[in-house]
Amino acid sequence: MPHFTYKGRDSQGNAVSGKQEAQNQDALVQSLMAKGITPTDIKVASRSGNNIDLSQLLTPKIPLAELVIFARQMYSLTRAGIPMIRAIKGLSESSSHAKLKDVLNDVVVRLNSGNTLSASMAAHPHVFASIFVSIVRVGENTGRLDDSFLQIANYLELEMDTRRRIASAVRYPIFVLIAISGAMVILNIFVIPTFANMFNKFGVELPWATRTLLASSAFFVNYWHLIIIAVIAAVIGFKYYIQTDKGKLRWGLFTIRIPIIGPVIEKTLLSRFARSFSLMLRGGVPLNNSLSLVASTVNNAWMEVRILGMRAGIEEGKSLTITASESGMFTPLILQMISVGDETGQVDDLLLEAAQFYEREVDYELQSLTAKIEPILICIVAVMVLILALGIFVPMWDMMGVVQG
Repeated sequence: MPHFTYKGRDSQGNAVSGKQEAQNQDALVQSLMAKGITPTDIKVASRSGNNIDLSQLLTPKIPLAELVIFARQMYSLTRAGIPMIRAIKGLSESSSHAKLKDVLNDVVVRLNSGNTLSASMAAHPHVFASIFVSIVRVGENTGRLDDSFLQIANYLELEMDTRRRIASAVRYPIFVLIAISGAMVILNIFVIPTFANMFNKFGVELPWATRTLLASSAFFVNYWHLIIIAVIAAVIGFKYYIQTDKGKLRWGLFTIRIPIIGPVIEKTLLSRFARSFSLMLRGGVPLNNSLSLVASTVNNAWMEVRILGMRAGIEEGKSLTITASESGMFTPLILQMISVGDETGQVDDLLLEAAQFYEREVDYELQSLTAKIEPILICIVAVMVLILALGIFVPMWDMMGVVQG
């Protein structure tokens, strides 16, 4: 039988991982759920002992919009009293996304085998996140599964809206950088070699800028295939590295420390944390379990470690206010809101207000993001034009002097 490596959370919300032999992934999920472990990641163990599945790095994820539609439809169907298996089977038949269709079909098979809906969804951690599964489990236990799907749909819609705003703000800078890169490639392959032949015919002494351009052009022309291979290898290597524990931590810290863009990313992640945390508490999930589950939703390993540190502090008897202050992630205003919520027992409401505060901050940052990036892009274009002017026009002036002399 194959061996699997797994990661998950136990009934107390503690992170667990291990390696277990099972007939298939379905059997492993049932075994783990019987032990009180909710799996969040399951992979076939490789012979070399490396837990990273390279194929998953190249597998496209299900769009967030598809999950929003699924959650909305499940809310309507469960509220109307449609049987669960019939509802999911109908959504599978009407789904236009092939991967989601396969996942829903598998969920139906597991439901027919006697598994709960949350356990069936937990078998697909790359589709249904831990917070998704946990809220569904709360809905099953309380008999309010329709409300659970409504909460999930609202949460995913806000997440999708945030992503759209960020994508809209960075679209212009990315387009400019791509255009600059394309222009450099065209200049090096087609334009500069023409001037190089002309300069060689006159035999004039070339300035350093011209020699730099000619060397760059020769490198592009002679080794373009190696450049393509190097770029592809770098992209795959980078994706592989950020899947390792060390790479995740470094990349998580780097993303929130990038000049100009970093603060926007950090506030977006904090908004996601506050809203997810509020959602879990409103769903009736215990405080320490909520922190454990929310830690994986921020999608930043560095922040995840800090959030798990908050959970450890709470289990030691510290208050939420103290652990939040020790984490170093929040502004004084947010710490004050958490403190008030901790004292009044309305942490979920105050966290929701904190999430809305961060979302307003993100909106403001995004509105000014383009204005902050434009001077940098202008400087890059100016440097390119200066190098081209010094590298091409100065030798041409020298040649004109030689011709006139």
